[in-house]
Amino acid sequence: MKDFKILTGDSLAILPTLEPESVQCTVTSPPYWGLRDYDHPAQIGAESSPEDYVNNLVRIFREVRRALRVDGTLWLNVGDGYARNGGTGGHGPNAIVGNTRRLIQRRNCKVPDCWGLKDRDLMGLPWRVAFALQADGWILRSRITWIKKTAMPESVKNRPTSATEEVFLFAKSTNYLYNPEALREPSGANLRNYWILGPESNGNGHPAAFPRELARRCILLGSYAGDLILDPFGGSGTTGIAANELGRRAVLIEINPEYARIGEKRATTFQPQLHLS
Repeated sequence: MKDFKILTGDSLAILPTLEPESVQCTVTSPPYWGLRDYDHPAQIGAESSPEDYVNNLVRIFREVRRALRVDGTLWLNVGDGYARNGGTGGHGPNAIVGNTRRLIQRRNCKVPDCWGLKDRDLMGLPWRVAFALQADGWILRSRITWIKKTAMPESVKNRPTSATEEVFLFAKSTNYLYNPEALREPSGANLRNYWILGPESNGNGHPAAFPRELARRCILLGSYAGDLILDPFGGSGTTGIAANELGRRAVLIEINPEYARIGEKRATTFQPQLHLS
């Protein structure tokens, strides 16, 4: 396999083609439920209910677990949202976003009939996904709070502005690779489970790219040089770029051909000598 590979298509179709126990570390952030339209009929996040969203992620990460080595890990960033009847806002299925073509938030702006949700309830999607994966066989080892130095503005007056997201560390088995020496606190102490990260310039054409530093930390802690890193929701290629900068190989899966091309272009911009395949 070359240093950096982007496979275009549905993760549920492509993941079964990966060699079993070939991946050391998976770092990914799936589309958040009901928030954006990625212009593909099989996209994750456009399900009619958050329950279906959780179930689809369980199916995908079951295939990820098959591809992971016995000592492999999954680092998963998932966003939350609010249940609302009508109106607009910054989170959840009726959030205002500039790139939504099919207006999936209009289709889903009714409070979902599950989990006892009521109008304006925070749905708790990150933890619902985490518990579902735990029930499916993953070992939930840690929850890291990603604290954003610059929070997205919200015109809310009845709750604090959201400025954090969850990053979960899952293991396939109890004896998993975690390298505590790869990243430590400035004092030399063991790394804490809150990461204060600033924004990264987003001129890459993708509406929801996460910071390269976030991916870099997960890769450093969960792999060694030469290992294979997987992102089943490749987006604009951030995980692959961070992996190659650290001397790892990377395979990404992206359902939208346009974003796959963006990822390849970004990768060669960061590392002109990169071997793409």
